[in-house]
Amino acid sequence: MLCLIDLTDRRLDDYAGVLPRGRFDVDQAVAVVRPICDAVRDDGREALVRFSEQFDHVVPAQFRVPAQALSAALASLDGQLRRAIELSIARRRTVCEAIEGEEPWRSVELAPGAMIGNRLVPVGRVGLYVPGGLAPLASSVVMNVVPAQVAGVGSLAVATPPQAEFNGLPHPVTLATCELLGIEEVYAVGGAQAIAMFAHGVPGLCKPV
Repeated sequence: MLCLIDLTDRRLDDYAGVLPRGRFDVDQAVAVVRPICDAVRDDGREALVRFSEQFDHVVPAQFRVPAQALSAALASLDGQLRRAIELSIARRRTVCEAIEGEEPWRSVELAPGAMIGNRLVPVGRVGLYVPGGLAPLASSVVMNVVPAQVAGVGSLAVATPPQAEFNGLPHPVTLATCELLGIEEVYAVGGAQAIAMFAHGVPGLCKPV
């Protein structure tokens, strides 16, 4: 059931009770995350192994998910779920294409001969993070990947946590969704270490984004 909260006439302090993220201590988070990012930058694959053991309690046989694992996940996907994901992809693509179909160069004339505007240009490569700690999030794959594809991004990589339940591979539903979208570069890496891997790259494994 949908929960409605009336914030009319509430004091600012009252918001923290219904919006717990308002209490989030960014400095504390940075203090935790920075050493992880530094370790991945300095130690590469060895750091990924350490953090996979520490946070995911499993170390993948390969951090990059093999192509056969992606195809196997799609082959085993429940038919009804597959149709639902395909519909979600189609709808998201329709919306993104409608937005992308607008003029890539938008301008306004401030005075005769004086124009100002903006131009939409896709980046060459992106790293997309899909959470997976509590449940498979096919929607996160769709909402990340489809806009990048429609925008014309040339290289897409997805990182999502390894699961002990699946022998170090990410959840099959996440992998199947990547396969449906044609994503070949998928990593079984979670958390801040995944973001650091994308930011710094890991020799022999992942190029920076």
